[in-house]
Amino acid sequence: MKLPNIIKLSMACLFGLLNTTMYSYGQASNTWVADQGDGTYKNPILHADYSDPDVISVGDDYYMTASSFNSVPGLPILHSKDLVNWSIVNYALRDLTLEGVPEGFFAKPQHGKGVWAPCIRYHKGEYLIYWGDPDFGIYVVKTKDILGRWDNPILVLPGKGRIDPSPLFDDDGKVYLTHAWAGSRAYFNSVMTVCEMNEEGTKVISEESLIFDGNDGINHTIEGGKFYKRDGYYYLLAPAGGVAMGWQIALRSKNVYGPYEVKRVLDQGKTDINGPHQGGLVQTQTDEWWFIHFQDKGPYGRVAHLQPVHWKDGWPVMGINDKDYCGEPVTTYRKPDVGETYSIMTPVESDEFNTAKLGLQWQWHANPQQGWGFPSVNGYLRMYGQYYPEDYTNFWDISNLLLQKFPAPKFNATLKLTAVLQNEGDQAGLIIMGWDYSYIALRKIMGGYAIVQAACQDAEQKGEEKLLATIPAKKLNTEVKYNYQTRLELTDVYFRVDVKDGAMCQFSYSSDGKKFDSVGAPFQAKQGKWIGAKVGMFILNKTDKTPRSWMDMDWFRIDK
Repeated sequence: MKLPNIIKLSMACLFGLLNTTMYSYGQASNTWVADQGDGTYKNPILHADYSDPDVISVGDDYYMTASSFNSVPGLPILHSKDLVNWSIVNYALRDLTLEGVPEGFFAKPQHGKGVWAPCIRYHKGEYLIYWGDPDFGIYVVKTKDILGRWDNPILVLPGKGRIDPSPLFDDDGKVYLTHAWAGSRAYFNSVMTVCEMNEEGTKVISEESLIFDGNDGINHTIEGGKFYKRDGYYYLLAPAGGVAMGWQIALRSKNVYGPYEVKRVLDQGKTDINGPHQGGLVQTQTDEWWFIHFQDKGPYGRVAHLQPVHWKDGWPVMGINDKDYCGEPVTTYRKPDVGETYSIMTPVESDEFNTAKLGLQWQWHANPQQGWGFPSVNGYLRMYGQYYPEDYTNFWDISNLLLQKFPAPKFNATLKLTAVLQNEGDQAGLIIMGWDYSYIALRKIMGGYAIVQAACQDAEQKGEEKLLATIPAKKLNTEVKYNYQTRLELTDVYFRVDVKDGAMCQFSYSSDGKKFDSVGAPFQAKQGKWIGAKVGMFILNKTDKTPRSWMDMDWFRIDK
C-alpha cells in the first residue's frame, strides 16, 4: 500500500455505531467448515470460542448469542438458516457502559468479568437477551430489529453473584426468571432459584424461590439453566459437574416452583467430546429438535456443537446411543431438515480493511477510548500508539488490544502493516493473547528498527515479560514522507503466526510478503480467563507524553 503525503482519516470511530448493512457477514472459510457438502455436518459446528451459546428460531431464521465477558463490543449475534452454517451479523452491546456499574470500571481490562452466559428470546415482536454480570446483577437488552442498534441495557435484578438468567413467558401472561449463583461472589453455588418479573420482563417483582439444589453429591455446579415449557411441563435444562468434564441435565415439573424431577440427558459416554453441556434447545420449522452446546478445548476456548434431540416419555434426550434417557454427542450427523439447502458459510475471519466500519470479527479488551484508531475506506485501518498504564506489569494490563477468536485447530494469520514509530521503544505488532502470551513486533531502537519476539507466562499473576529474540531490521521497506514539514519514516513489514494442532505457535516476518523468516522460539498458546486464546494487533508508545506513533494495517488474512 502506498500512502499519500497527508492521509485524510475517516470520521467514523472504530468504536462507533455498527452499521451491519455495510458488512460481509460471513465467508466460505478454508480453516474450519462444519458442512460436509453431502447432507451431513461435523462437530464442532463452530471451532471458535462462542461459549455458553443460546439459540432461537424466528420464522426460517436462527439466531445465536454467546458470552463475551470483558470484550467490546459484546453479545455477538450470529445467524443461520440451517443451524450448521453460521455468520456473525451484529452485536447487542456497543460497549460496557451499564446501569449500576461504576464509571470507568470497564475502561481497563476486567478479565473474566462482564457478560456471562446470555439467554436470547423472541417475544411479541421483540428480541431480548438476558445475561448476568457476576459483580453487578442481571441485565436485559432489547430490540425490534436484530440487525440494527439495540436499546440501552436495563438492570433487571441488582446484586452480587447472580448469573446465568433465563426468562419464561408463560401462557397466562406471567413472566418468570430463573438464574444460578456464582460461588466466587455469593460464596455458595449449585443452586437454582426462580422469581416473577413484570409483564415487560424488565424488573423482578417477587422474592426468589429455591427450585433446585445441586449440592446433593451428584449434580454439583449446576448453573447455566435455560427455561422452556412444553406439553404442560416446565423444563429447566442445565449443565452440572463443571466446565471441562460435566454433563447436561433436565429438570421438569408441572409447577413452575417445583418440585422438579431430574434426569441426565447428555454426557461424554465413549466419545472424546468432554463436558458436552450448557447451551440452547431449538425447534425447526419441520418439528425437529436440536441442542447447541459447548465443549471446553483449552486454548481454543469453548467451541460450539450441535446435537439431535428426541423426546422420550417427555424427556429431551440429546445425541445418540441413549441409555436411561442419556445420550452421547455425535461427531458427524445428518444436517437438520429445514426444508431447503443453504450455502456453506462461516463467521468472517480475514479483513482487507476497506470499509469505514470495524469488522465484526474484532473486539477490544476493554471499552475503547477516544483516539485508539480509525477505519478508512482508503484500504487500511489506522491505530495510534497508546501509553503504557501507570501500574503496568505486562500485556494483561493493556486495553487497546484488537483481537479475534481462534477460528480452527490449525491456521495461520498474516498481517501487513506500515508503521510510523516516532520514539525509541515504541512498537507495533501481532500478538497471541491469553494467560500466557507472545508477540512479534517492529520496535524502534537507537539508530533504526528491530524485529522482536517477547513472551510472558502467568500474565494474570504478574509474570514477567521476557525478550526471546531481537533481529536488526535492515531489509525492511522504508520510505521518507513529509507531513507539515515533519520528516516521517514509514516502514512496511509483514508479520505471521502459524498455529499448529494443539495451539503451538511460531512467529515469522517478511519484507516482501513472499519469503518469511522465523523469529524466536515456538510458543504454546493458552486460554485466557474464561475465554480462549485470541490473535490480533497492538501499538504502544513506550513513554508518556511522547508524539503518537501509528500503524496502518493494510490487511489481516487467515488461511490454512
